[in-house]
Amino acid sequence: MLFTTDKQTQENLNIFGKQGMDSVLSLFNRTATNNGAKILEEMFQNPLSNAEAINKRIGVISYLSTVKAVFPFSAEMFDQAEQYLSNTDERTKLSAEKPTLEKKLSNLVAASADQKQIVNGINAIIEIIHELSGLLKNILLLTGSPLNNDPETINIGKLLITEPISLLLQEKPKNKRSKEILSAYDVMLRFSYRETIWQILRYIYHMDVYITIARVAAERGFIFPKALAKEENSIRIEGFYHPQLKNAVANTLTTGADSNVIFLTGANMAGKSTFMKSFGIAMYLAHMGFPVAAKQMEFSVLDGIFTTINLPDNLGIGASHFYAEVLRLKKIAKELSTGKKIFVIFDELFRGTNVKDAYEATIAVTTAFARKLGSVFVISTHIIEAGEILKERCANISFQYLPTRMKGTIPEYTYTLETGITDDRHGMIIINNEGILELLKKGKEIIK
Repeated sequence: MLFTTDKQTQENLNIFGKQGMDSVLSLFNRTATNNGAKILEEMFQNPLSNAEAINKRIGVISYLSTVKAVFPFSAEMFDQAEQYLSNTDERTKLSAEKPTLEKKLSNLVAASADQKQIVNGINAIIEIIHELSGLLKNILLLTGSPLNNDPETINIGKLLITEPISLLLQEKPKNKRSKEILSAYDVMLRFSYRETIWQILRYIYHMDVYITIARVAAERGFIFPKALAKEENSIRIEGFYHPQLKNAVANTLTTGADSNVIFLTGANMAGKSTFMKSFGIAMYLAHMGFPVAAKQMEFSVLDGIFTTINLPDNLGIGASHFYAEVLRLKKIAKELSTGKKIFVIFDELFRGTNVKDAYEATIAVTTAFARKLGSVFVISTHIIEAGEILKERCANISFQYLPTRMKGTIPEYTYTLETGITDDRHGMIIINNEGILELLKKGKEIIK
């Protein structure tokens, strides 16, 4: 089953950001090659929903981080190799014959430019093969490497020691080669074994991604999560925080079949949205098989993630904020109705309607969510009265809050999760502290 998410979720969690700037992707987007960057973005677009596949990727990246693997190739090599391989015009094949004086004069400029590009491409591929051979021997296929059991890595290793690719390893990368040798290699690389060379390059681009992610994990102190079977219905995440915030406060959370709904309360500015985004980003990255900003994490694999944190009014169809919430809930309900196990975040559920409707709807929807024991829900709300009813109705709801400590008339926020329900409401205190009402009293009233 494919992992399901949507653009709204990716925007809420700032996975791609605006024009790729200041996004979760940008934290990792430091690949040496352009094609590596494309593969990285594809991985962000397509998280995994299989525990074995997730743990396999985690194992590879974790190993590369442990051995401090370095990507030994220069980006220029791949630019030259790709330009060379993209030219499939047989009329441009290198000739082993010496050109006549007349041919030299008539094709001097064009032939010189074409031949230089072809020779550079051949040399670049030879150098790439040498560097890859060293990477395989010294890092990827060492004893203890998880890549020892990876079919693709094993196949690439066999290609390098089998003719005709093995002939390239007999060449010294920086040597000048005769026209006869260059002509033979041109036919081999660009025409006879072109797809084989592309296969090798694609493998290297994936290694570029994995080595880059491993380096980022080491530099930022991210940890590698462990994926559990869906049937375990468990998430244990210790010391997780928002990876894009400086001095972020860490939190710890456990969910299970007896606590698959988190009912979150707290005053405005207490950190509810940041907490939910932090949790959502950790779950998103974990399903990619990537490192996360935490101390430790184990999680049962789910089928998708849907968040509703910054929900815009859908003015295009004349929808109010409340109706936009209803449509969002309907979409999530449809996903749940198919039997999928999904991770759902809803920030301030039903904020777009009156208090009475919000109270009744919060109880009804949260109760319905609680029956979906294989899924995980995080619901924040200011309708704390609903919490007392839900305590009586549902034994599998975990009540959590982010507290506010008052220092005189100044609210202070710990951003640290505690168990229970809070009735903290400090909106008027903040308004008074800012002197807004006093400002409004100043000036002359205009009487009409």
